[in-house]
Amino acid sequence: MLPLSVTDPATGPRPVTDPDWWRSAVIYQIYPRSFYDTDGNGIGDLAGITAKLDHVESLGVDAIWISPFYPSPMDDFGYDVSNFTDVDPIFGTLEDFDRLIAAAHDRGLKVIIDLVISHTSDRHPWFQQSRASRDNARADWFVWADPRADGTPPNNWLSIFGGSAWAWDSRRRQYYLHNFLASQPDLNFHNVEVQDAVLDAARFWLERGVDGFRLDTVNFYFHDPKLRDNPPLPPGKPISGVERSNPYSYQDHIHDKTQPENLAFLERLRALTDSYPHATMVGEIGSDHDPFGTTAAYTQAGKRLHMAYGFDLLTTDSSAAHIRRTVRAMEAGIGSGWPSWAVSNHDVPRVATRWGGTHPPEAFAPLIVALVTSLRGTPCLYQGEELGLKEAEVAFEHLQDPYGKEFWPEFRGRDGCRTPMPWDDEAPHTGFSQVSAWLPIPDDHRARSVKRQEADPASPLHRTRRFLAWRRGQPELLTGDITLLDTDEPVLAFLRVLEGRELLCAFNLGDTEACVRLDGITQAHARDAPDFSGDIEIDGEAALLRLAPFDALYAQVCRSAD
Repeated sequence: MLPLSVTDPATGPRPVTDPDWWRSAVIYQIYPRSFYDTDGNGIGDLAGITAKLDHVESLGVDAIWISPFYPSPMDDFGYDVSNFTDVDPIFGTLEDFDRLIAAAHDRGLKVIIDLVISHTSDRHPWFQQSRASRDNARADWFVWADPRADGTPPNNWLSIFGGSAWAWDSRRRQYYLHNFLASQPDLNFHNVEVQDAVLDAARFWLERGVDGFRLDTVNFYFHDPKLRDNPPLPPGKPISGVERSNPYSYQDHIHDKTQPENLAFLERLRALTDSYPHATMVGEIGSDHDPFGTTAAYTQAGKRLHMAYGFDLLTTDSSAAHIRRTVRAMEAGIGSGWPSWAVSNHDVPRVATRWGGTHPPEAFAPLIVALVTSLRGTPCLYQGEELGLKEAEVAFEHLQDPYGKEFWPEFRGRDGCRTPMPWDDEAPHTGFSQVSAWLPIPDDHRARSVKRQEADPASPLHRTRRFLAWRRGQPELLTGDITLLDTDEPVLAFLRVLEGRELLCAFNLGDTEACVRLDGITQAHARDAPDFSGDIEIDGEAALLRLAPFDALYAQVCRSAD
């Protein structure tokens, strides 16, 4: 039996909510460096998030996911953690975090934070001690290996950020593993003391009142202890787009990540979160080898993660066919698990550019918000999606992202999706800060500011609010099953089914009117989804759908028997 309340150090006792709240939730991701600056250093902070919670609440989302704010040298902008249980001074203090938790909970918002435990910063005390000698108490807390006889690294593993995944340490006269930057050494999860230490870090934040974690690179925790070489990519597997410029893409990563030992650790992590009935976990799975099977294993109901997302809808392919294939593959493979879906985040170009291209964001962006929040699973929206922000063009001389600097110009890095939120088009620095921001803010974003869109009832901002408010009253969209329907481009259509009720969802991803015939539907009536005007009529044993450009239709349907 669940306790009647849990104790939040910031707010005191509060009622326990439905432990499955996350299934029907919409999560809003906040990149704190770029949300709102209250102390005038050009970098967003925790107090800035608190100051803008009214905006977040007004969207109709259920939870916020906050990207890392831990102490860090910022080589990878917070994903290189030097202390798992504190706040970096550029973001504020633990007291600021407590105030943020309290303010969010007062508004009914859950708070999920990034848990980055596959690696640390090389300035973390754990690594400083580990590299000091081969026989100290933490000597085996990171992945160390002797060189080959010729002095080269122990195997062919590559870093995602370029070059070998091994860096030489002259003190130990050994190599250490880093899947990302050389300043991000990988923890050795084969050592149970390491597992205990990161679980203690998670417990620290759960005790502080967080409602869960987004687990960064969750399939990177374990490595092959035999350090076997990765084979080349299987013949015939395509390498597309910017992936061709990164040698990491040419290996089949069967030994450096996604190891079977990870499942047992995730069960330990789940046991910890289950002792906090309100807590949930969403994992980021960067698996290029059976991603849907990996998601199924990682989200097995009641045992491991509550949900997980991959990069399958974070690609450049915006066709209805690609979305249909991806969702069908996930549904076919996920078993008892639960997916999460995102079409934008802090690692990929914004969807209004990546998928929208030259389409007007005013029409395209609200359509995509509706689409991703209508799929079976828990959607994550990235800050600025509610404004229809496009990818910013960041000149090389202003680039901050080490990933982009390494692979410029074929890959321009992640800064274009990380530029600051435009709050006020009439204010200096778009109201984000009193000084120049850490990344330049493009004029196009100024024109799409929150203040300007507040004044326009037809703006993406207001359309997002109206749709998410409407979604809350549609039980089929919250927890129903999904059946994908075969339709011609550019229409994506599916049914959400709950307790015998079927809700048809159809989206025209193109810029011309679309007409679709769906056989077997003999009765239907449109639900009045705000700002969408798709039409449905019955023609004998079929339904005819008419969708204007970037339009959608939601309709209660009945289908004839086979």
